Amino acid sequence: MSRLTPCACARAELLGNATEGPDTCAIIVAGGSGERFGNPRGKQFVDLCGLPIMAWSILAFDRSPSVGHIVVVCPHGRLDEVRRSVLADLVLRCDVTLALAGATRQDSVFSGLVAMPPDFELVAIHDGARPLVEVDAIERCIETVRADASLSGAILASRETDTLKLTDASGKILATPNRANYWCAQTPQVFRARQVMAAHKAAVWDDFAGTDDASLVEHHGGTVRVVEAPRDNIKITVPEDLAIAEATLARRLEQGR
Repeated sequence: MSRLTPCACARAELLGNATEGPDTCAIIVAGGSGERFGNPRGKQFVDLCGLPIMAWSILAFDRSPSVGHIVVVCPHGRLDEVRRSVLADLVLRCDVTLALAGATRQDSVFSGLVAMPPDFELVAIHDGARPLVEVDAIERCIETVRADASLSGAILASRETDTLKLTDASGKILATPNRANYWCAQTPQVFRARQVMAAHKAAVWDDFAGTDDASLVEHHGGTVRVVEAPRDNIKITVPEDLAIAEATLARRLEQGR
């Protein structure tokens, strides 16, 4: 896809720790069917403050100075719809590549990894249904990996604030873990590109299914750190989430953010 011209909403203010040039490719995973959301179009295409949900994720990464390319993973048979209904209405700084989703999210991420250009050291993997992610959080996650050669990756996460209970299959409580050690994983999850690709290939070989990309990298022996992020970086899963996202995004737009 050809490079598009920047506009005011897509320009990024360079952050203090940004490198001279972009070293990160973003993979926006938007290939799900959205069954739990209950919309046959798929939740990623549902309108949120005037744009499809996935468009806000794309815009956030386009505004991030460390990001130089974006791969959007799309449902089968809907590449033209993504071009017409999502990308055609955006004025972007980054080139965009479209990749086809797989049978699972893990397969879809691997498809995105295969499609990314080879000259990026880092990759930021993000859920297309997390439209509230902000540039500052993206950059902090990227910088955490960039600054520490011992890390394979870093993920945005929020501290667990509820009391946790460990139960058996019947629901009987077995223990109350210390919630201070528990975090709720978010995206983006940022990794060294070669290491996350190796972890995905190893997962295929081992027949290992992870709950997120960090779990694959951990399974492959890599070290991943959490980067604290706001709790409002929610994933839109059910219709109630959309109302929360609309209120949060509308407030930000009123504030000029």
